Formats: sequence, structure tokens, C-alpha cells
Amino acid sequence: MSGFSSEERAAPFSLEYRVFFNRNMGFYCSSVPDFCLYIFNDVFNMVVEVPRWSNAKMEIATKDPLNPIKQDVKKGKLRYVANVFPYKGYIWNYGAIPQTWEDPGHNDKHTGCCGDNDPIDVCEIGSKVCARGEIIRVKVLGILAMIDEGETDWKVIAINADDPDAANYNDINDVKRLKPGYLEATVDWFRRYKVPDGKPENQFSFNAEFKDKDFATAIIKSTHDYWRALVTKKTDGKGISCMNTTVSESPFKCDPDAAKAIVDALPPPCESACTIPADVDKWFHHQKN
Repeated sequence: MSGFSSEERAAPFSLEYRVFFNRNMGFYCSSVPDFCLYIFNDVFNMVVEVPRWSNAKMEIATKDPLNPIKQDVKKGKLRYVANVFPYKGYIWNYGAIPQTWEDPGHNDKHTGCCGDNDPIDVCEIGSKVCARGEIIRVKVLGILAMIDEGETDWKVIAINADDPDAANYNDINDVKRLKPGYLEATVDWFRRYKVPDGKPENQFSFNAEFKDKDFATAIIKSTHDYWRALVTKKTDGKGISCMNTTVSESPFKCDPDAAKAIVDALPPPCESACTIPADVDKWFHHQKN
């Protein structure tokens, strides 16, 4: 996305690692409030958290000031997604749409479950392996309603608007036609990816069927409305940091110096990454239910 760039702090695959964003000659900004939602029609901005084929579970740190990208941690250990046969890491570029929020206080009429307290997730299916922290324009094609441990966790299916084949993809049926088996693999991946950690398979609404572009766009718009209430303090954020530098009506708006101080307080960028544990390359096989 023109006018924005990302900046790493500390070493990748470390507890301190963060990816921040800046704009307009170095002014830092938040990855959620400060990137606009819409481009036009069914094209939205996407923050890439996880490049395709990689395993490190990177995500927008919603409770950290400026919402940088960091690696998820559980019980003091950095999290990596398992390779559940036949998949290697994430099978799409994975990320989120800024200025959205799946409200944990709202019971979704389609799923019967409340939101997962995060921006809405995106699976980008184009040919390019994107970089962590990249901001891309995506065409929304459809959506999957996943239920993750009792919470609504929508998964938007989209393609990079700059992909050479993007003109051929205009709705979810185009994915079924042009990438046979990909949507089935997506459901299978989401169903089983937590099983190696000892958790049960995830469930889905609509019998795990994908809804179309118009349905997806309506869900995105609703999560944008929940975010708007959040950033203007009309609803309780449950610990989410709404610190931003551009939303004029937000009581969380700060000046550029305050944003810079957040970034400067962290270790400087590190050219060498920490070692990834060897067992991340393990392939898991298990009997499907």
C-alpha cells in the first residue's frame, strides 16, 4: 500500500519481536485504526501477518499500543502452527482487515456465538507469497464461518487485487472452478490445525459451506461498525489498545511523538533471526473423524 512501510524490532522468532508500521516520512501508526478499511467496492486493505508456507503464528497484537505484529505466545513459548499432513504451514497468505473487530459481546445471528475479540481474518489465495507486515489490496470473494472454541471466527477468502489472475476471480464460485480442491483443503486445514496440540477439531456454521462475496462484504461491514464503536469508546474494548494517530473522533488519538516513543522503547532491529525449533518441521498424521 502506497505511503506505508513496516519496521521490525528485535530478532524474528523471539519474544521481543515486533513489526510496526509507519507513514508519511517516518510517523508511526497503528496496524488497525490507522489503515483505512475500504479501497472501493469489494476491494479492502489487508495486513499480512503470516506468509504462505510458513509456520510461525504471527498476529496483530491487539492489546499492545499501536497494535504491532508479534508472534503468539502460549505458556511462555512461541507458537508455531503444525504441519498437518498433507499441508506445510499456512496454505494461504494469512492476515486481517484493519478497522474491523469481532465483538465478544455480540452474539452473531448466523453462528449463535459471540466474536473472538480480534480483527476479521483473511485467507489470500493469490500466486505471490507475501511478506510479513505487507499491506495489500484484496478482492473479497467469500467467507467461511468457523467456530473456534465456542467463538465466532470468520475467515474471509480473498485474492490480491494485483495478482495476474485477479480479474478472473469475482466470487466464491470462481475459486471452486479455477482452484479445484482449494476450498475443501481450507476447511480441512481449519478443522484440524489444532489437533496436534491436543485440542478437538474446530466446527463450522452453514455445514462448512462458503458464503458468497455479498455475504462476506456484509459481515466485514458489520465488524467495521463494531470497530467504530470500539475506537470511539462507545463500547468496552476488553483490554484492546485503540491508540491511533489518525482517527480524529477517537479519544485514543495520540500525537506522533507518543507513537514514536512506543517504538523507540523496544530493542532495535536485528538482522539475524533466532533459531526456529527443529520440531516445527515435523509432519503430523492423524485419523480424520
